[in-house]
Amino acid sequence: MRTLKKVVLPVAGLGTRFLPATKASPKEMLPVVDKPIIQYAAEEAIAAGMDELIFVTGRHKRSIEDHFDKAYELETELEAKGKKKLLDKVRNFLPEGVACIYTRQPEALGLGHAVLCARAVVDDAPFAVMLADDLIRATPTVLEQMVEIYRRYKCSIIGVQRVPREETASYGIVDPEPMQRGLYRVKGMVEKPSPDAAPSDLAVVGRYILTPRIFDLLEKVPRGAGGEIQLTDAIAALLAEEQVIAYEFVGKRFDCGSKMGYLQATVEYALEHPELNEKFRSYIRSLKL
Repeated sequence: MRTLKKVVLPVAGLGTRFLPATKASPKEMLPVVDKPIIQYAAEEAIAAGMDELIFVTGRHKRSIEDHFDKAYELETELEAKGKKKLLDKVRNFLPEGVACIYTRQPEALGLGHAVLCARAVVDDAPFAVMLADDLIRATPTVLEQMVEIYRRYKCSIIGVQRVPREETASYGIVDPEPMQRGLYRVKGMVEKPSPDAAPSDLAVVGRYILTPRIFDLLEKVPRGAGGEIQLTDAIAALLAEEQVIAYEFVGKRFDCGSKMGYLQATVEYALEHPELNEKFRSYIRSLKL
């Protein structure tokens, strides 16, 4: 099987939960301290060895492309003013040899459809999928952890996390068969089951490694609720043909698709920021909560 080097980043969503902030700016460009959410995802992918970042975009997402492009005027001004640290931050976060590729999702037809839109770019190769909304702090990164498992098993890997039973209706839930600590053979998947119908408390979150067979299944899977093509449904169909492993990753996840998760990420990343941590900790302590 070909080397795992490609990652699909679906970024076509409207971000309605953050209106009016996302009326003219993509939710993926909301900053967590001093970096947009999408940059954290790109850095995680690059750390895991990905050198093709495939962004599945929509209308009003041009600022994502601009962010990963060269900013000649800004770099010239920073260089002229001798602001080397800022220049390095702007110039060097995308290493040489890493390509950014952009393709459009013309209609909002679900995550499965967004992944399918990347087929022509991915071709017949294994690939990762990352949802930038799921910001996960981990060392090594979650995608690095999953790449190591992929190298061992050469099959599709799904990142999962335990959630409270009362929250299963917000996630795809796996029916797991334990293999070893943190690894489960997936017997089935259920999209957003009620707590009493959920086969486990292991929820699928925004990290996947998939074999290219998933594209054929995405083209055939029936549309689900709202007329959307669900990635979970295609993975469930893949189980009849290939082994799929669920990996209970090591790391702390922040759901930056919600206001509360976004605020939690901002606070915790600020507390760890090398320039801000002490001052911000002092500020937090000073609040009369």
